[in-house]
Amino acid sequence: FVEAANDIALNQAYRRLEDGSVGAETAFDTRADALIARAELEATRASSQLNAIESSITEVSTRIDNQSEELVKLEQLEREVEASRLLYEAFLSRLKETSIQQGIQQADSRVLSRAVVPLVPSAPRKSRISALSLILGLMAGSGVVLLREMAQNTFRTSEDLEHKTGYSVLGQIPKIPAKHRKNVLEYITQKPNSVAAESVRNLRTSLLLANLDTPPKVIMSTSSVPGEGKTTQSITLAQNFAGLGAKVLLIEGDLRRRVLDEYFGHDQKHGFLSVISGDIPLEEAIVHDAALQADILYGEPIKINAADLFSSNTFAEFIKGLREQYDHIIIDTPPVLAVPDARVIGQLVDAVIYTVKWDSTPHRQVLDGLKSLDRVNVRISGLVLSQIDGSKLKRYGYSDSSIDYSAYHQN
Repeated sequence: FVEAANDIALNQAYRRLEDGSVGAETAFDTRADALIARAELEATRASSQLNAIESSITEVSTRIDNQSEELVKLEQLEREVEASRLLYEAFLSRLKETSIQQGIQQADSRVLSRAVVPLVPSAPRKSRISALSLILGLMAGSGVVLLREMAQNTFRTSEDLEHKTGYSVLGQIPKIPAKHRKNVLEYITQKPNSVAAESVRNLRTSLLLANLDTPPKVIMSTSSVPGEGKTTQSITLAQNFAGLGAKVLLIEGDLRRRVLDEYFGHDQKHGFLSVISGDIPLEEAIVHDAALQADILYGEPIKINAADLFSSNTFAEFIKGLREQYDHIIIDTPPVLAVPDARVIGQLVDAVIYTVKWDSTPHRQVLDGLKSLDRVNVRISGLVLSQIDGSKLKRYGYSDSSIDYSAYHQN
């Protein structure tokens, strides 16, 4: 009724009805019927909602009743659990008391069998320990030796040097005592049967036998790096050739270091550069050394590149002229890896002796030096393993034949 009273269309129809307007009654009835139908629909909907609410209330009430029953059951179960726990604790306490009483009444152990005295000790087993220690010691020793060999990067034997380079070893020179290195000629002269003296003779023989038809006249001595003993070797080899009655000339081809004067002590101001330039004749530049029994041609400081001088036609003609005056010419050149001088001089010589310091020069440097000569077609006659320490050689477990003859030479 409130909605009907507030309905604008119904009120307007009602006023037209009071005014007596045509069709006002029909409009009023139509609008009133619509409102009544809507009200009935809403009443039906409200009734459905009411039924749903009542159903929900019933369901909730049922759940509450069920939960109450379950709660009662839960409380009953909890009481049963508590009773069981108390009963278990009582039984456990009684069990402990019974165990203690039995332990007091019974012995802690009993005899299973009579002990028998063993004939041998069960531990330690010395034989097994000794065998195991021996095996482990051998394995450890072998491992150390293997690791040292794998880490070895220098040459200790002539066989190893020949195998890795592909060149023959012409000689093996032992290490000369430090106090005799500057007077090496006196040392070798006074000890002609020493290992050092015999090693130089072996080197000379190997060099001459390398080509019996045309023995080398011009010989170059070089190495990979400084300090390998090539200069000492050049001096002793020159003395050895001179000892055979040959006319020998020793040329200082290392114009940068010029160390020959440290061995001989000559006060010579001029060298072969002055001869090549035409400043003085050859006879004035040459110095004859009585201990060496040979002539010496010293080097001089040079302002131009030494390799340019050695590659000139003037130097080639100079060497050619010396060939006619001497039986053997030994040129002590700089190390191959330091400067290119040796590669240039090597084009003019008959034989090249390449010195490798024992247990010192790395494999890579030796191989690089040999390759540098091979690239310019310088033929290497052979290698020399120098400054061999005999005591260390035996300690390493090696044995080179020429070094092992020391007792024979002494006798």
